[in-house]
Amino acid sequence: MTSKHALLPGTFDPITNGHLDILERSLKLFERVTLGVAAGGRSTLFDHDTRLALATSAVVGLDASERCRVVGFDGLLVDACREFEADVVVRGVRGPADLDHEQPMAAMNRLLDPAFEAVFLLARPELSMLSATIVRDVARCGGLLHDLVPGPVAVALRERFAR
Repeated sequence: MTSKHALLPGTFDPITNGHLDILERSLKLFERVTLGVAAGGRSTLFDHDTRLALATSAVVGLDASERCRVVGFDGLLVDACREFEADVVVRGVRGPADLDHEQPMAAMNRLLDPAFEAVFLLARPELSMLSATIVRDVARCGGLLHDLVPGPVAVALRERFAR
């Protein structure tokens, strides 16, 4: 295992079992992993504090959770990397569309900071369809969430869409 510190950034609106799988796999590759919950420049279902709380509750039950912290950030990813002293950014990729989205962002981040490094982990096939957008749609329509998100996230989604 390397002594590198990885940052796993995202809006996590909400955090899903797919995100947690990428986090757990990152903890096998890196000594420490920081889950960075972005404030987000777009509208989100949950506010930043709620997303931070849900992500924190999801991480608590993981193996190696003592090597992971959850933090919030706003602004450029390269600035967050410097602030949290991360050596590498980890991004989950479900398929070609994700890679098409991630590659130019990684290139721009490298332009902004030549020390920037990104690692892409492919989603497990059984989780490759899972996205926060799909989870929100399933929740909005009253679908089952137990295989998609951690328990506290399912509760928060049910409460949110009960309104």
